[in-house]
Amino acid sequence: MITPAQRISQVKEYYFSLKLKEIAEMQANGKPVINLGIGNPDQPPAPEVLKTLNDAAARPDTHGYQGYIGIPELRKSFSNWYKRFYKVSLDPEKEILPLMGSKEGIMHISMAFLNPGDEVLVPNPGYPTYSAVTEIVGAEKRSYDLIEEKNWQPDLEALEKEDLSNVKLMWVNYPNMPTGAKASRSFFEKLIAFGKRNDILICNDNPYSFILNAEPQSILSVPGAKDVAIELNSLSKSHNMAGWRVGMAASNAEFIKYVLRIKSNMDSGMFRPVQEAAAKALSLEKEWYEEVNNVYRSRKKLVLEIMKALQCSWNEDQAGMFIWAKIPDEYSSAKELSDKILYEANVFITPGFIFGSRGERYIRISLCTPEEKLKESLNRIKNIITN
Repeated sequence: MITPAQRISQVKEYYFSLKLKEIAEMQANGKPVINLGIGNPDQPPAPEVLKTLNDAAARPDTHGYQGYIGIPELRKSFSNWYKRFYKVSLDPEKEILPLMGSKEGIMHISMAFLNPGDEVLVPNPGYPTYSAVTEIVGAEKRSYDLIEEKNWQPDLEALEKEDLSNVKLMWVNYPNMPTGAKASRSFFEKLIAFGKRNDILICNDNPYSFILNAEPQSILSVPGAKDVAIELNSLSKSHNMAGWRVGMAASNAEFIKYVLRIKSNMDSGMFRPVQEAAAKALSLEKEWYEEVNNVYRSRKKLVLEIMKALQCSWNEDQAGMFIWAKIPDEYSSAKELSDKILYEANVFITPGFIFGSRGERYIRISLCTPEEKLKESLNRIKNIITN
């Protein structure tokens, strides 16, 4: 009898993978489910980005294997982008590694730095992939709480009172998903100092900083941050290129070399036309980002109407493409409310428990849905509440 590896028993199928199957089955049975759960940008990339892709794909010399470190034009474009918007200087030859989406970077970094038994600080609530990848590589997950009263930021002083001798890596994610909380420059400074004092690699996952956020920030803007930090970034959210799978890791040259050793054994380079188009996307002016955000602002008003109808409460100062809100006391859990809305109104809203125990009393709604669908969702929800 052939059995799977032990790690398979430790890792569950991604929640949204399972939920999408259920929603597809409901739709196949004639139920018009509206999915307000996943942050899948529905707006297109800029026209000039699409033109660059088409032009490059039409050339006969762009279809072969590419280098593992990405084409020079893409690395230079990432470097210029960081300089222009984050005020961070990165050497495009040594300090930037293009990735097939930042999600693969979570795996590559974990494989490059973690040994079995090393401890990893993982946020609760937080992106489930941090925990899943930690388990896959045989490291030990150690959750740290994020709570609303502290603006969804870790209590670093409390953490330092614990034994951190076995902690090798800490995942942070600001602007935060799922809560939408933003981090200040002073917080990033404290975080870098914490990492240096305790010999902990700080990994900031930063794909949301251009969505409804007036001041994009990078942890690498803190002096000396490259000594102890790696930042992941992505074009998925910021440039409406989720399915293109274009991301990056940035840090000091030595850390990038470690990650490259893993990556070079995992793929054979990114399709060159995608790289050329990504380089074009990174050169877009601020006006393009503003146009995208204007759409999200209009949708946000409707999402807040939905939250109001559900009698939820929320923090107004949220960044990113979701709204995170606390459910009313009448529901025992976010799952109860989410299931009620799904099965009675045919609208799917993400229950916060999937992000950790600290999300049990919260729900999350995506802004990646056209206004007419949001209006229909609002009407359905109002109807079941009225009835």
